[in-house]
Amino acid sequence: MESSARTWIAALRGSQQRLASLVSTLSPEQLRLPSYDPGWSIAQVLSHIGSQADIAYQSLVGTLGGREPFGPEGFAYILAVWSSRNPDQQAAEALVIDAEHVRRLDQLTDEQLAAIRVRFFGMEFDAVGMVWLRLGEHALHSWDVAVSFDPSARVAPQSVDVLTDRIPQVAMRAGKPGSDRFTVGIASTDPKREFVLEVAGSVAMTAVPDGTSSAGGRIPWIQMPAEALLRLVYGRLDPGHMPPPETLAGPIDLAALRRTFPGL
Repeated sequence: MESSARTWIAALRGSQQRLASLVSTLSPEQLRLPSYDPGWSIAQVLSHIGSQADIAYQSLVGTLGGREPFGPEGFAYILAVWSSRNPDQQAAEALVIDAEHVRRLDQLTDEQLAAIRVRFFGMEFDAVGMVWLRLGEHALHSWDVAVSFDPSARVAPQSVDVLTDRIPQVAMRAGKPGSDRFTVGIASTDPKREFVLEVAGSVAMTAVPDGTSSAGGRIPWIQMPAEALLRLVYGRLDPGHMPPPETLAGPIDLAALRRTFPGL
């Protein structure tokens, strides 16, 4: 699992630059088109990306300044400001604050990175955890924009490389078991990893340690690109945007997998 904050920041920078390059080509009419996110236009997705970058930036500045954690009132104020903007402003301002947040991260010294402790969702995160939260959302919402214009769009490989090892943590937070009960193994490629997903009264996903491959064992196994697995746990692996999976062993109910992860 990647533990260098610099590597995570580089991946976030790559995602930010990729999104900026795409958005810079969009017309005002295209900003108002529907995105992959149900009920959201392209501009509304960008507004969400921008508001979250704004929150992340303010939280970082507050943490570095030794101030109290950013609270619900601060979140609500920032969201209200972004919601009040028109689509053109939302798109333009999103690119500005997104780049500013990454620029501020790039300026941090090694000592500052090592000292970071940020509280979100009742949990404390170090610098890697802080950037992980931002990158996961950024990379997937960037895909929501990109795929609206290119059905073959994929999440940026640089983002996938670092996010793959964090998939079990996302799965436990995003998974909704419903009435489904099953255990399945998932082998990813690019990067190569193996996970066991157990869905019962809750959703649990564990990584299979290197050198102890279980593919082909007593449970059904499926293989897919890590990019597709990442989109699965974030609720974005619908039949129209899924590369052909390879069944390694046993029957696989892809519909049950999608029901388990309705989306974040």
